[in-house]
Amino acid sequence: MKNLLWKILAAFTVPILAVVIVALAVPKATPPARAIELAPMSMMPDFVHAAHADAQHAYQFAAANPELVEQFPCYCGCVLMGHTSNLDCYLQDIQTDGTLLFDAHASGCGICVEITNDVARLWGDGAEIDVIHDYIVATYSSRGPST
Repeated sequence: MKNLLWKILAAFTVPILAVVIVALAVPKATPPARAIELAPMSMMPDFVHAAHADAQHAYQFAAANPELVEQFPCYCGCVLMGHTSNLDCYLQDIQTDGTLLFDAHASGCGICVEITNDVARLWGDGAEIDVIHDYIVATYSSRGPST
C-alpha cells in the first residue's frame, strides 16, 4: 500500500514540479519595446545645437512627441514661469501650420532634460503612460513644485 501511495504521489508531483521549474526559469514577460521618434537636429534652433547631448536628445524627443511629453509634469520650478507641463520647457507654441516655436528653457535646465529623457527611455522600453507618470512623480516630486 505504501508503494502505491508513493507511485501516485510521484505521478502527480513530478509534472507539477516540472511546470514550476519551467515557470521559474522562463524570463518574465516585458512590455514590447517601441521605436523612439526623434526630430532631426536640422530643425533645432541654434541654442539646441550649442547644448549638451542629453539636452539635444530631449529637445529632439519633445519636438517629435509633443502629445506624449505634454502628459508629464516638470519639477524644476518652471510652474512659476507659467509652464503647465514638461513640454512647455521645450516649446512655446505649435502653430496651426505645424511650425514649432522652441523655448530655450530646457537647454540650461537639467531637471527638465532628465524628466524628458526618462520619459523617452521608459516609453521606448514599452512602459504605459500611467507607469511612466508614477515614475516621474516618485523620482522628481521632491525637487520642486509641479507643473
